[in-house]
Amino acid sequence: MSLRPKAFGVHLLGSALALSLVFGFLYFGWYRWPGWYLADALHVAALVIAVDLALGPLITLVIANPRKPRRELTRDIAMVVAVQLAALVYGGLTLWHGRPLYYTFSQDRLEMVQASDLDDQEVQLARRLNPDLAPHWYSRPRWIWAPLPDDKDEAEKIVAGAVMGEKDVIQMPRYFKSWQDGRHALDQQLHRIDDLKAFTPTENQVLKSKLTHLGVSPDRPDGLPMWGRGRPLLALVDPATGRVSTILMAK
Repeated sequence: MSLRPKAFGVHLLGSALALSLVFGFLYFGWYRWPGWYLADALHVAALVIAVDLALGPLITLVIANPRKPRRELTRDIAMVVAVQLAALVYGGLTLWHGRPLYYTFSQDRLEMVQASDLDDQEVQLARRLNPDLAPHWYSRPRWIWAPLPDDKDEAEKIVAGAVMGEKDVIQMPRYFKSWQDGRHALDQQLHRIDDLKAFTPTENQVLKSKLTHLGVSPDRPDGLPMWGRGRPLLALVDPATGRVSTILMAK
């Protein structure tokens, strides 16, 4: 085998292995469905894949000239690998800081909370006041209830601040409670698809078709929108357990 295809193959294999290790660690740890979609992580992943899995090995294929001195060839490939590693580190750190930590039920919706949504002050308060549900660097995504505090003045302050673009209660893990504690409040917010204003008429029809295909009646009042960085998903709650049983894309 000549040098060019051999260098391309080795480089492609090494790049694929490095990507698999980094993305596999993040995906199986934090980004499994619906995290990958809600965090819109595909854009970051696509950029890293384009650089590491496509551009890097292709550049190696071009520069791997057998007539080049070995020292010069080694230097050129090392520069390509350095750029790839920089892209991989950038992508990995971006996904790490944006990893999902909570799927919250609060008021009338489900919403994802990412690590980047929580500031250090709130994290420290949660570890002191609510240690069982406080986030840590190793925390995996958890389903929790995020009610407003019982103190009326504090609750009104949080609502007013959220309207002005300040922190909402879902960014205050000191107030988080277990998912089962919010079962009664959750049941009161479940609706039929036609009653959920989060979805367009076209999305409603898509969701109804998917539910029918799954053998679920679209008229069952067990749905709630689930929000992240893009269009919402439809979350269906099992009436027997109170747990989210199915999550569907509206497309």
